[in-house]
Amino acid sequence: MYLIVGLGNPEEKYARTFHNMGFLAAADAAELLGVRFKKKECEASVAEAFLAGEKVVIARPLTYMNASGRAVKQLMARYKVSPDELVVIYDDYDLPKGHVRIRPSGSAGTHNGMRSVIAETGISDFARIRIGIRDPEVNIPIMGYVLSDVKKEDYPLFTEACRKAAEAAVALARGERIDLVMGRYNG
Repeated sequence: MYLIVGLGNPEEKYARTFHNMGFLAAADAAELLGVRFKKKECEASVAEAFLAGEKVVIARPLTYMNASGRAVKQLMARYKVSPDELVVIYDDYDLPKGHVRIRPSGSAGTHNGMRSVIAETGISDFARIRIGIRDPEVNIPIMGYVLSDVKKEDYPLFTEACRKAAEAAVALARGERIDLVMGRYNG
Protein backbone atom coordinates (compact mmCIF):
# COMPACT_ATOMS: atom_id res chain seq x y z
CA MET A 1 0.00 0.00 0.00
CA TYR A 2 1.24 3.46 -0.89
CA LEU A 3 -0.25 6.91 -0.43
CA ILE A 4 0.94 9.60 -2.83
CA VAL A 5 -0.25 13.09 -1.86
CA GLY A 6 0.18 16.14 -4.08
CA LEU A 7 -0.21 19.42 -2.20
CA GLY A 8 -2.04 22.40 -3.68
CA ASN A 9 -5.16 24.52 -3.53
CA PRO A 10 -8.48 23.21 -4.87
CA GLU A 11 -10.01 26.27 -6.54
CA GLU A 12 -9.69 26.83 -10.29
CA LYS A 13 -8.11 30.25 -9.72
CA TYR A 14 -5.05 28.46 -8.25
CA ALA A 15 -4.76 25.84 -11.01
CA ARG A 16 -1.77 27.45 -12.78
CA THR A 17 0.03 28.82 -9.73
CA PHE A 18 3.40 27.71 -8.41
CA HIS A 19 1.70 26.44 -5.25
CA ASN A 20 -0.17 23.80 -7.28
CA MET A 21 2.86 21.86 -8.52
CA GLY A 22 1.93 19.01 -6.15
CA PHE A 23 -1.61 18.82 -7.59
CA LEU A 24 -0.22 18.76 -11.12
CA ALA A 25 2.31 16.04 -10.31
CA ALA A 26 -0.40 13.98 -8.58
CA ALA A 27 -2.51 14.24 -11.74
CA ASP A 28 0.49 13.02 -13.74
CA ALA A 29 0.95 10.08 -11.34
CA ALA A 30 -2.71 9.15 -11.77
CA GLU A 31 -2.30 9.33 -15.54
CA LEU A 32 0.82 7.12 -15.40
CA LEU A 33 -1.20 4.56 -13.44
CA GLY A 34 -4.22 4.86 -15.74
CA VAL A 35 -6.67 6.15 -13.13
CA ARG A 36 -8.73 9.29 -12.49
CA PHE A 37 -9.74 11.24 -9.41
CA LYS A 38 -13.26 9.85 -9.01
CA LYS A 39 -14.14 10.19 -5.37
CA LYS A 40 -13.83 12.50 -2.43
CA GLU A 41 -12.97 11.21 1.02
CA CYS A 42 -10.97 12.37 4.01
CA GLU A 43 -11.17 15.97 2.74
CA ALA A 44 -9.33 14.98 -0.45
CA SER A 45 -9.93 14.10 -4.07
CA VAL A 46 -8.76 10.51 -4.47
CA ALA A 47 -7.72 8.13 -7.26
CA GLU A 48 -7.03 4.46 -6.58
CA ALA A 49 -4.78 2.17 -8.59
CA PHE A 50 -3.05 -1.16 -8.28
CA LEU A 51 0.64 -1.52 -9.01
CA ALA A 52 2.31 -4.93 -8.85
CA GLY A 53 -0.71 -6.18 -6.90
CA GLU A 54 -0.49 -3.43 -4.28
CA LYS A 55 -3.00 -0.63 -3.79
CA VAL A 56 -1.80 2.90 -4.51
CA VAL A 57 -3.91 5.87 -3.43
CA ILE A 58 -3.20 9.23 -5.04
CA ALA A 59 -4.71 12.20 -3.24
CA ARG A 60 -5.06 15.94 -3.59
CA PRO A 61 -6.21 17.56 -0.31
CA LEU A 62 -9.21 19.87 -0.59
CA THR A 63 -8.33 21.63 2.66
CA TYR A 64 -6.17 24.32 0.98
CA MET A 65 -2.42 24.29 1.30
CA ASN A 66 -2.01 25.53 4.87
CA ALA A 67 -4.30 22.81 6.27
CA SER A 68 -3.06 19.93 4.09
CA GLY A 69 -2.00 17.92 7.11
CA ARG A 70 -5.61 17.40 8.15
CA ALA A 71 -6.37 15.45 4.98
CA VAL A 72 -3.06 13.56 5.08
CA LYS A 73 -3.70 12.46 8.66
CA GLN A 74 -7.22 11.26 7.78
CA LEU A 75 -6.00 9.41 4.68
CA MET A 76 -3.21 7.70 6.60
CA ALA A 77 -5.72 6.50 9.21
CA ARG A 78 -8.32 5.46 6.62
CA TYR A 79 -5.87 3.40 4.58
CA LYS A 80 -3.65 2.33 7.50
CA VAL A 81 -0.57 3.83 5.87
CA SER A 82 2.73 3.83 7.73
CA PRO A 83 5.25 6.68 7.31
CA ASP A 84 7.39 4.57 4.97
CA GLU A 85 4.36 4.20 2.64
CA LEU A 86 3.73 7.95 2.34
CA VAL A 87 5.04 10.18 -0.47
CA VAL A 88 4.26 13.91 -0.47
CA ILE A 89 4.85 16.05 -3.57
CA TYR A 90 4.97 19.84 -3.30
CA ASP A 91 6.45 23.07 -4.64
CA ASP A 92 9.61 24.39 -3.01
CA TYR A 93 10.66 28.02 -3.13
CA ASP A 94 14.12 27.08 -1.84
CA LEU A 95 14.97 25.15 -5.04
CA PRO A 96 15.62 26.69 -8.46
CA LYS A 97 12.65 26.48 -10.84
CA GLY A 98 12.23 23.15 -12.55
CA HIS A 99 14.55 21.20 -10.25
CA VAL A 100 13.23 18.04 -8.62
CA ARG A 101 14.62 16.86 -5.30
CA ILE A 102 13.63 13.69 -3.45
CA ARG A 103 14.43 13.06 0.20
CA PRO A 104 13.51 10.28 2.63
CA SER A 105 12.77 12.75 5.46
CA GLY A 106 13.38 16.30 6.60
CA SER A 107 11.86 19.49 7.88
CA ALA A 108 9.12 21.64 6.39
CA GLY A 109 11.55 24.40 5.42
CA THR A 110 9.59 27.49 4.34
CA HIS A 111 6.56 25.48 3.23
CA ASN A 112 3.34 25.97 5.24
CA GLY A 113 1.66 22.95 3.68
CA MET A 114 4.47 20.70 4.85
CA ARG A 115 4.41 22.34 8.27
CA SER A 116 0.76 21.32 8.46
CA VAL A 117 1.50 17.74 7.34
CA ILE A 118 4.27 17.32 9.91
CA ALA A 119 2.25 18.96 12.70
CA GLU A 120 -0.95 16.96 12.05
CA THR A 121 0.69 13.57 11.49
CA GLY A 122 3.43 13.98 14.09
CA ILE A 123 5.98 12.50 11.69
CA SER A 124 8.72 13.84 9.43
CA ASP A 125 10.28 10.56 8.29
CA PHE A 126 8.40 10.09 5.04
CA ALA A 127 9.42 10.52 1.41
CA ARG A 128 8.99 13.94 -0.08
CA ILE A 129 9.38 15.06 -3.66
CA ARG A 130 10.01 18.77 -4.03
CA ILE A 131 9.57 20.74 -7.25
CA GLY A 132 11.68 23.89 -7.35
CA ILE A 133 9.87 27.12 -8.20
CA ARG A 134 12.31 29.93 -7.32
CA ASP A 135 13.08 32.37 -10.12
CA PRO A 136 16.06 34.58 -9.20
CA GLU A 137 14.78 37.27 -11.57
CA VAL A 138 11.54 37.73 -9.60
CA ASN A 139 11.73 39.82 -6.45
CA ILE A 140 8.34 39.74 -4.72
CA PRO A 141 7.39 38.41 -1.26
CA ILE A 142 7.22 34.60 -1.13
CA MET A 143 3.46 34.47 -0.39
CA GLY A 144 2.63 36.59 -3.43
CA TYR A 145 5.05 34.61 -5.57
CA VAL A 146 3.77 31.11 -4.76
CA LEU A 147 0.19 32.19 -5.51
CA SER A 148 1.11 33.83 -8.82
CA ASP A 149 0.62 32.10 -12.16
CA VAL A 150 3.48 30.31 -13.85
CA LYS A 151 4.71 32.28 -16.87
CA LYS A 152 3.67 30.75 -20.21
CA GLU A 153 7.29 30.48 -21.31
CA ASP A 154 7.99 28.35 -18.22
CA TYR A 155 5.15 25.84 -18.85
CA PRO A 156 7.41 23.28 -20.59
CA LEU A 157 9.94 23.42 -17.74
CA PHE A 158 7.31 22.87 -15.05
CA THR A 159 5.41 20.28 -17.10
CA GLU A 160 8.63 18.26 -17.30
CA ALA A 161 9.38 18.74 -13.59
CA CYS A 162 5.88 17.59 -12.57
CA ARG A 163 6.16 14.56 -14.85
CA LYS A 164 9.55 13.65 -13.31
CA ALA A 165 8.09 14.03 -9.82
CA ALA A 166 5.17 11.77 -10.77
CA GLU A 167 7.52 9.16 -12.25
CA ALA A 168 9.59 9.23 -9.05
CA ALA A 169 6.47 8.80 -6.89
CA VAL A 170 5.31 5.85 -8.98
CA ALA A 171 8.80 4.31 -8.76
CA LEU A 172 8.65 4.56 -4.97
CA ALA A 173 5.16 3.04 -4.94
CA ARG A 174 6.51 0.23 -7.12
CA GLY A 175 8.93 -0.54 -4.28
CA GLU A 176 12.12 0.91 -5.71
CA ARG A 177 14.66 1.94 -3.09
CA ILE A 178 14.60 5.65 -2.38
CA ASP A 179 18.36 6.05 -2.85
CA LEU A 180 18.05 4.68 -6.40
CA VAL A 181 15.07 6.93 -7.16
CA MET A 182 17.00 9.90 -5.75
CA GLY A 183 19.98 9.07 -7.96
CA ARG A 184 17.79 8.93 -11.05
CA TYR A 185 15.61 12.03 -10.48
CA ASN A 186 17.40 14.49 -8.18
CA GLY A 187 18.82 17.54 -9.90
